[in-house]
Amino acid sequence: MLSASCLPIRAFIAFGSNLGDRHALLLAARQELCTTPGITCVAASSLYESEACGGPEGQGLYLNAVIEIATTLDPDDLLQLLHNIESRHGRIRRERWSERTLDLDLLFYNDLILQTGSLTLPHPRLHERAFVLLPCAEIAPTLLHPVYGRTILQLSEEIEPSGTWLAKQRW
Repeated sequence: MLSASCLPIRAFIAFGSNLGDRHALLLAARQELCTTPGITCVAASSLYESEACGGPEGQGLYLNAVIEIATTLDPDDLLQLLHNIESRHGRIRRERWSERTLDLDLLFYNDLILQTGSLTLPHPRLHERAFVLLPCAEIAPTLLHPVYGRTILQLSEEIEPSGTWLAKQRW
């Protein structure tokens, strides 16, 4: 559904995968998202590879990236779209932080601060995760976190990197 104003909203989405052909899964999900009516892809970070954060031991490495979009979808509809894309690409929700073919997280929706049963904005743990902060800082270093009042670049400089850039590989 379209938001009431129909004006494009700036939103950021984290992409991750640690099962299957990770690169192909991220590409397919990005293509599906960027061809959805009401969404325009604005920028995409390079790929970043990191170890799993939490969850069962022995998981494979994740490929991660962040995309900036402009959207007329409201936050709940955007979240549902992300869940649908995950499902179409083989995501099965098991235990928390378990391995997955695709993980799409809504990080920011403009500067909206929101907490419902199904959605918290901004994403509640993004400020703790290098695999989100570093790719986000690459494409939006001056983006201000509405809760912490610091830019993404400032937050990224305060955290220990937990992975490696894949030679600034584009996708």
